[in-house]
Amino acid sequence: MSMTDTIRAKLTERFSPTHLEVIDESMSHHGHAGWREGGETHFRVRIATRNFDGMSRVAQHRAVMDALDDELKARVHALAIEVLPTT
Repeated sequence: MSMTDTIRAKLTERFSPTHLEVIDESMSHHGHAGWREGGETHFRVRIATRNFDGMSRVAQHRAVMDALDDELKARVHALAIEVLPTT
């Protein structure tokens, strides 16, 4: 399973998002710190979920980081998180 698919599956299971985008931005970081041949090192997540209602922005980001803890420790060098409003 690709890292994109792993991230998508974990966030879907944990947060039941109404909107989720997982974007591999690794090629934009070629030659930068943390980049590896084959990519799957730099990601952007755009997520909307009712699970974040009432949470501060910091708490929302921590929840995403906690859900992806194993991936961040092993293979993912950078993760940009955009929490979108639920509609």
